[in-house]
Amino acid sequence: MALNLALVVMTCLCGAADSASAPAVGQGNWIFLDNGQVRIGIKRSSGAAIGWLSAGGAKRNLINHFDHGRLVQQSYYGQRDGSSWAGKPWRWNPVQGGGYRGESARVLELKADSSRIYARTRPCHWATGKQLDDVTMEEWIRLDGPVAHVRFRFTYRGARAHPAVDQETPAFFAEPDLETLVVYDGEKPWTGAPVSRSTPGWPNEGRRMTEGWAAYVDDKDFGAGVYVPIASRLTCYRYQEKGSACSYFAPLATFAVKPGLVFEYDLYLAVGTSEQIRQAFRAVRQLRERPRATTPTSRPASLPGL
Repeated sequence: MALNLALVVMTCLCGAADSASAPAVGQGNWIFLDNGQVRIGIKRSSGAAIGWLSAGGAKRNLINHFDHGRLVQQSYYGQRDGSSWAGKPWRWNPVQGGGYRGESARVLELKADSSRIYARTRPCHWATGKQLDDVTMEEWIRLDGPVAHVRFRFTYRGARAHPAVDQETPAFFAEPDLETLVVYDGEKPWTGAPVSRSTPGWPNEGRRMTEGWAAYVDDKDFGAGVYVPIASRLTCYRYQEKGSACSYFAPLATFAVKPGLVFEYDLYLAVGTSEQIRQAFRAVRQLRERPRATTPTSRPASLPGL
């Protein structure tokens, strides 16, 4: 089951991402982590959402970040509220990056050192551009070998109860030259069975991903992927209008945004060939399944700050 088209096309009708090389860690609009194997960057002007993913030290960014709706970011949906996006009826839709007219989400707190990034953001309603005072989005980012580990938290303090719908966990926008979607959609996950490859069309299409990961790769089988352990299906498309093309997918989880909701999940990102990405996520899965000892000095990734 895919998201309703009206919910996910919002960021494809915009310009292509710039191709400038990554600046130094912490310079200007960007903050980066780079361990020599993978490089990840957040964009301050887009709610501290993830706007860069590449191999360590590489100048080729695989993430499309032209406007506030693309990127790799949190985005949630609720009931129709009378708003409109570019003349289309819309609904309650907090977006980490900002609004479609260029309104920037507000970064409330941002901490970073050489190994970790933490951000707390006040998102915007995608259609109206209004900052949503009853919503907070947080992210914790660190690198572990070839994998970037992101912990997302969404906190809703509003009074309105929204209906249960498919939610993006998260929205993932890649550059358009990454045109082949790779997933494992069979009945024998993590056994090394062959993956499925396809080129999504327009509008939205649905896919199973029974290993919980998906990737977009180019004609040399190089690209970027995400692993979301809570998800087993996704929605996807490729928008191919000249000057505004992109490749998109979003792992899906269905739930209602209700008063007092705190929703957290883990996201893992990797770059490489499709097999390298799959093996990196296999290692993550194996590590997650190991029993974990609790010590007086240990703490969950969801604690505020670094």
